[in-house]
Amino acid sequence: MRIQFLGAAGTVTGSKYMLSSGGSKILVDCGLFQGYKQLRLRNWAAQPFKPADIDAVVLTHAHLDHSGYLPLLVKAGFRGKIFCSEATFDLCKILLPDSGHLQEEDAAFANRHGYSQHSPAAPLYTEEDARVSLKQFAPVPFGADVSVAAGLTAHFSHAGHILGAAVVAIDDGSRRITFSGDLGRPDDLIMVAPSPLQPTDYLVVESTYGDRLHDHTDPMLELGEAIRATAARGGVVVIPAFAVGRAQNLMYYMHLMKESGAIPKVLPIFLDSPMAKDATAIYARHRMDHRLSAAQCQAMCHAAAIINTVEESKELDRRGGPGVIISASGMATGGRVLHHLKAFADDPRNTILFTGHQAGGTRGAALVDGARVIRIHGQDIRVRARVANVDSMSAHADSNEIMAWLGALGTPPRRTFITHGEPAAADALRSRIKHELKWDCLVPEHLQEVQL
Repeated sequence: MRIQFLGAAGTVTGSKYMLSSGGSKILVDCGLFQGYKQLRLRNWAAQPFKPADIDAVVLTHAHLDHSGYLPLLVKAGFRGKIFCSEATFDLCKILLPDSGHLQEEDAAFANRHGYSQHSPAAPLYTEEDARVSLKQFAPVPFGADVSVAAGLTAHFSHAGHILGAAVVAIDDGSRRITFSGDLGRPDDLIMVAPSPLQPTDYLVVESTYGDRLHDHTDPMLELGEAIRATAARGGVVVIPAFAVGRAQNLMYYMHLMKESGAIPKVLPIFLDSPMAKDATAIYARHRMDHRLSAAQCQAMCHAAAIINTVEESKELDRRGGPGVIISASGMATGGRVLHHLKAFADDPRNTILFTGHQAGGTRGAALVDGARVIRIHGQDIRVRARVANVDSMSAHADSNEIMAWLGALGTPPRRTFITHGEPAAADALRSRIKHELKWDCLVPEHLQEVQL
């Protein structure tokens, strides 16, 4: 068995691992690179393999940095099955076509306004490309063993993080390698805790927060304070949020805060993401993946007014405050939230509120780091709004939580590979694993191959 690290090595995005055993080749995850331009350019570059030679893809979860390259893979000739959990398939049916649609919209907008360096600007793939790729999905239940290629069996267990997220173990009959995917938190308000790590010969573990501990302050205290202060100024709170996972957490918190009086019951709250609306409805169909009751799911679904059309979205920018706008994308790399940032960033009455990790090279990272000017759609936008980040809402396990998950394993793996983290975070986790658990571990480089 061999593994090649085609993504998420030295960065938190682009998750993609080639696993070879005998005559079989599979990809574990197939995500988009995000953030720095030099990383995003990898999405357009030829892959170091022929898509037609891949027997199958196994997805850990639906976020685009893990699934978003699939339409291009299929377009380039991949004809195998895409194995994932049932909830991941339901979410990909929303996320992937929306990704293609947004790329088409962004390209059209760039062509209309002439700010692209390419003439004409073109999408990486289209909405139709994404819909075609969905025909190759093969959802499987948690806990089942499924043959994904000749001689290779996959097993899915809960990772927490978002709906459908899985820890995936691949077995070739003599060796087992386990992929953590994005590991959730043991005490998440909505998602179930990650399943215990089972014995494995090799392990690939994420390190998004490998060098940090989460603030354990109740997120409602920070959210409530920011929203109340902004509303008192007559301002708008713009919350960039991933449509799957974070948007639902935020809506549930909004419901709880209104019920408790932490924020005014009459304060207008808008969810400007039809995709997030569809994703929220999926929670009712996958009750085993989360902790919410049917009544709590309903409350979450009705916590915000849903904005569907582009004209309704534009009207939000004209109406002003007070109010709260939750809109994708979570790192301000695209989507409708960019138009809201253009409308509200220059007013000191407003607040731009982030609620999770911001990858290097994204507008979100620049804003959290104090940028007073950001570039959107070819324009320089002055930032005078207050910028804050509620880190306690993160859906990723922090360094201590990762170590606790690893430490519960009795027999150490032969080797642990640390991926899906910025260099400092990955190396910090490597150091902790080496010194506290005495495990053999490696932070792989991009395109590195290792014999297992």
